[in-house]
Amino acid sequence: MAGHKTKILAAVSVLTLAACENRDFFADGELFDSWNQEAGSFIDEGYFGNPTMNNTLIHSGDRRYVVNLNNRFASEVPPMVNFAFDSTVLDETSMASLRKQADWIKQFPEIRFRVFGHTDLVGSPAYNKRLGLRRARRVVSYLASQGVNRSRLEAMVSFGETQPLIVTQDRERKNRRTITEVSGFVENNSALLNGKYADVIFREYVTSATPVPITPTETETGE
Repeated sequence: MAGHKTKILAAVSVLTLAACENRDFFADGELFDSWNQEAGSFIDEGYFGNPTMNNTLIHSGDRRYVVNLNNRFASEVPPMVNFAFDSTVLDETSMASLRKQADWIKQFPEIRFRVFGHTDLVGSPAYNKRLGLRRARRVVSYLASQGVNRSRLEAMVSFGETQPLIVTQDRERKNRRTITEVSGFVENNSALLNGKYADVIFREYVTSATPVPITPTETETGE
């Protein structure tokens, strides 16, 4: 009997230690108490529906394609444009970059995009949030003017001053920017991934093909 009690006490001790250890980790810099939170609260970052949406995209294969397409987009065209201080005006360099974005976007009518607005750290957070959104909307308007269907630009998001590339309290042009990213697929076009993605690549290949002039070789000319 004594031995049986000893085993029970040992098991309780292990469970107690496990419970204590389970409390000793952090979520976003704060101690997370898994015993007093609802199941899944540590995973859910607070944006309603995003974890479920992300899981669905991963299991369906869409997420992998979205990531791959976004990496390709960023490698083939400049995804970022910059702005003057406290301005939403697009200069010639920015408009040239956006024309390249628009040409790329029009090749893939099945894809949706988001434009994220950013600012530098000068000014109040509330003002910079609004300024970032105005910049994102300005970019969306320009892309639409280049023939991109506005319904495919599904969201205009502002991070304001919260994600600087260079952390400084001074004016910094690199922080005053928008970023265009692939965000997903147009509704009713997710079936594109069911063996049809190669058709998109082939379509792009044919569209981009240009005739190559044939020059006579030395053998053909007899020289």
